[in-house]
Amino acid sequence: MKTVSLVIYEEAILSAIAGVLDVFEGANALSVQAGKEPPFKVELVSEKVKHIQLNVPALFFCYKSMADVKDTDLVIVPAFHGRPDQVLAKNAGIAPWLNEMRNMGAEVASLCLGSYFLAEAGLLDGKSCTSHWQAISDMQQRYPAARVLSDKVITDEDGVYTSGGAFSSLNLVLYMVEKFCHKDMGVILSKMFSIDIDRVNQSHFMVFQGQRRHEDDQILRAQLFIEENYHLPISVEQIAEQTSMSKRNFIRRFKNATNHTPLEYLQRVKIESAKKALESNAQNISTLMYDVGYNDLKTFRSVFKKVTGLTPQEYRKKYCRTVV
Repeated sequence: MKTVSLVIYEEAILSAIAGVLDVFEGANALSVQAGKEPPFKVELVSEKVKHIQLNVPALFFCYKSMADVKDTDLVIVPAFHGRPDQVLAKNAGIAPWLNEMRNMGAEVASLCLGSYFLAEAGLLDGKSCTSHWQAISDMQQRYPAARVLSDKVITDEDGVYTSGGAFSSLNLVLYMVEKFCHKDMGVILSKMFSIDIDRVNQSHFMVFQGQRRHEDDQILRAQLFIEENYHLPISVEQIAEQTSMSKRNFIRRFKNATNHTPLEYLQRVKIESAKKALESNAQNISTLMYDVGYNDLKTFRSVFKKVTGLTPQEYRKKYCRTVV
């Protein structure tokens, strides 16, 4: 039997807690029905033994404090509501405890934004990891030693697990059931809970908003120029002219400020516009392609799939209500 320590704190998201409990309890029920012992023992753990009132009408009682945990197989940190700086500061005891558990041999997992706690503990240094797509840019800047991937739904490296955003994190819980039990159980649970077990990419969920958390006014001017003229045949040289910089210096400063080259940024703006068009109407894809500044359908499809993980047709089928 695997002991699973689920960390409870006031800012934790209810569904991230309930989802873990439901899936592991489902695995236990299936095992009992098959005449076997339950494979998981889930315990709720907090910094101190007490009632934990979440930010929603939900109250949890933790029978163990972190100091009481002497042995566990897996620690799971759920996602949270709120600003990372405030949540991390308020729950400052979680990160060092994760390190302690890891040093004792436990595996450690995060769901969605729970990855911040693993990163604070240094457990993601040198490892591939993921998080909610909205947090990727911030985590990349905040934790440069971690390889924060924007497209992954699940990562598993040396007993450290992370997952993508919100309900996609249930894929990680199913993955751990498969890993610790067997694949057949994961398949049955995916059907019971209607979880798309084949989802491995969260790129199509992303909304590109640009990286504006910098104080380089000249680069902000260049970003605005791109966003206003992306549908025209503009070049990197033309964008650089808006800043009165040399092309080489401009590319370097743009990458430092936004984490994208000017060309990458231009492509992301074009694709974001295409996504919105695909979501709202059944416009011919060739026409749509010209509207966002592409002249070659093969190139457009290739860039679109690279950014979103889906072809334009697949994206429309998934998100356009008119098509549905």
